[in-house]
Amino acid sequence: MDAAKPIYSYRKHWAHRFGTAPFLPMSRAEMDQLGWDSCDIIIVTGDAYVDHPSFGMAVIGRTLEAQGFRVGIIAQPDWSGPEPFKALGKPNLFFGVTGGNMDSMVNRYTSDRRMRHNDSYTPNDEGGKRPDRAVIVYSQRCREAYRDVPIVLGGIEASLRRIAHFDYWSEKVRRSIIMDSKADLLCYGNAERAIIDIAHRLAKGEKAQDLTDVRGTAFVRTKVPDDWVVLDASTIDTTTTPQEPDAAPEDDHDDTGLGASAMATPSDSGETALRRAVRSGTLPKDRTVVRLPDYEAVVGDEILYAHASRILHLESNPGNARPLVQRHGDREVWLTPPPIPLATPEMDTVFGLPYARAPHPAYGDARIPAWEMIRFSVNIMRGCFGGCTFCSITEHEGRIIQNRSEESILKEIEDIRDKTPGFTGVISDLGGPTANMYRLACKDPKIQDVCRRPSCVYPDICKNLDTNHHSLVQLYRKARDLKGVKKILIASGLRYDLAVRSPEYVKELVSHHVGGYLKIAPEHTEQGPLSKMMKPGIGTYDAFKKMFDKYSKEAGKEQYLIPYFIAAHPGTTDEDMMNLAIWLKRNGFRADQVQAFLPSPMSLATAMYRSGRNPLRPVHRDARSEEDSVYAVKGLKQRRLHKAFLRYHDAENWPILRDALKRMGRADLIGNGKHHLVPTFQPAGTGLSGGEGARTGRKHKGQVFLTQHAGKGRRSNPRPLPKTPRA
Repeated sequence: MDAAKPIYSYRKHWAHRFGTAPFLPMSRAEMDQLGWDSCDIIIVTGDAYVDHPSFGMAVIGRTLEAQGFRVGIIAQPDWSGPEPFKALGKPNLFFGVTGGNMDSMVNRYTSDRRMRHNDSYTPNDEGGKRPDRAVIVYSQRCREAYRDVPIVLGGIEASLRRIAHFDYWSEKVRRSIIMDSKADLLCYGNAERAIIDIAHRLAKGEKAQDLTDVRGTAFVRTKVPDDWVVLDASTIDTTTTPQEPDAAPEDDHDDTGLGASAMATPSDSGETALRRAVRSGTLPKDRTVVRLPDYEAVVGDEILYAHASRILHLESNPGNARPLVQRHGDREVWLTPPPIPLATPEMDTVFGLPYARAPHPAYGDARIPAWEMIRFSVNIMRGCFGGCTFCSITEHEGRIIQNRSEESILKEIEDIRDKTPGFTGVISDLGGPTANMYRLACKDPKIQDVCRRPSCVYPDICKNLDTNHHSLVQLYRKARDLKGVKKILIASGLRYDLAVRSPEYVKELVSHHVGGYLKIAPEHTEQGPLSKMMKPGIGTYDAFKKMFDKYSKEAGKEQYLIPYFIAAHPGTTDEDMMNLAIWLKRNGFRADQVQAFLPSPMSLATAMYRSGRNPLRPVHRDARSEEDSVYAVKGLKQRRLHKAFLRYHDAENWPILRDALKRMGRADLIGNGKHHLVPTFQPAGTGLSGGEGARTGRKHKGQVFLTQHAGKGRRSNPRPLPKTPRA
């Protein structure tokens, strides 16, 4: 992997003499108090401004401030006109535009496309404070406010829409968001390294359109430069089977990840010439680009869309990824390779910045639910190598784990203890995208740099992956020994297939860090959907539960696992959901809220939903095996049925479940005995709404909460375990 300039090694911009702001200013009055006549950079965000390292605008703002730039924040502006975007004046360098910690469409709509009436990232949980497709709207208003100021996009909404992508809410393929927003640059992933480089170069007088060599960015070109070699992956080869991605390609393997669908131009042509060039090393590493299928092609060709998704994900390892280019009309959307992950000293620098660790004073006593969720939690790492096809973490943060040092983490806990009002001695979470990937990595950096596997843990845990949890165990022990800390809880999702490899970790976790309930995500029980999710079989869950129960008993504690499941994921049949419901009843689980699959932009599962093909395998015009095709649940009626199976105990769902079971030839599951799934009787006043998914009065926030029967009695519903928002 290429070496990267440390983010703390830049010479500071001249404005560093103004010092550190208590909060980044949101008004001209605050700028006057700081002695600023202008802002160098203004960040426009769809979230309320919370100065905390779990909020993206704060991380980027404080990172740029540490480089000596004056950074202002325009949070949740009125987007009906340009005036609110002039509140801080004209920025000297650029506008940074982000939709916030969530994609604005995911934030505003449920998986059934119903508008949410609340927004956890807004004061008092108020909905409607951000527009649909916030990044596009904000960019347009910034351009109207100051036409000549560069616009740089960032955040998860921009990151996951950086190429042509299927948009679930409009049921069509949309252009790259940089085309629709007419921005100058887009930073994808965690963007500290890119945004620092961009800011310093613009400050030196370079033009935004000339910044074409910054990793982790996207921009628009009129054409591919003549001195570049193009690997053409814009079509599907129907005569030769492409190579599977290899962990460590040998000399006779195709290291392009493209197989027979690629050819080098203009100097080489054909599969043989390409492979010869790859083996001989004659392809210029710094002037080779992979061509994705054009936007116009994937709009009308679902199979080609799946192929494009596969190529994008094969070119995701920063150690070996090449630039990508995708034609949109007469323009070329260009993606540079993914950013180099931050080293531990750089991570410590980011998390050690002078955050106020509180919402901006302008919000007064208003509640911001997302802030309340994480105010006593600590993020210890970034990234995820699980590669779950429905999840955006790997696509956004990357699969290489970026770790903070023990010293940095322990200091943040002490800061919470000493500076955060309301702290009672309980750290609500010590985790990240996953609870237990801290300091886990490939045993050999050389193998890591050439690997194209989409997951390090599926179908089995890679033999090259170090699964030793000792560093995490030591961190837990040191954290709970800190003065003033009574309890360290783990609320991040646990990767239990890794945990079972380390009984020491499971014992430590269960004995000291579970507050009665521990959430994990088997997602399903049946192999069909699990294979399309890239999740382990339910047997691994059973093995972990056995260890969990054993160590809970040894600790003298009554504790329960809270498993999460997804309905209507690609690859899931009605029979699969029925079997999951039977498993839930057999194990005494009752879902309080259910999660239906939501096709998020750019994910592999979304490509399955869109195309009916499996991009985990080489994509062909004609499915060559059962594994090549994917059954996708799309109709609202069937999605409601799948959700109803998860809530088999709810009388509102019994009519549609009875109808479905009869249709499936499983009327034997209808009856009033313990072995039946739904009863024959119907309580008065129930079953009239058409099932769980049809009700509009209940809020669904995308999580599954379960009640488990214990002995003869039924335990009360566990309190919801919040998901920690990530920068």
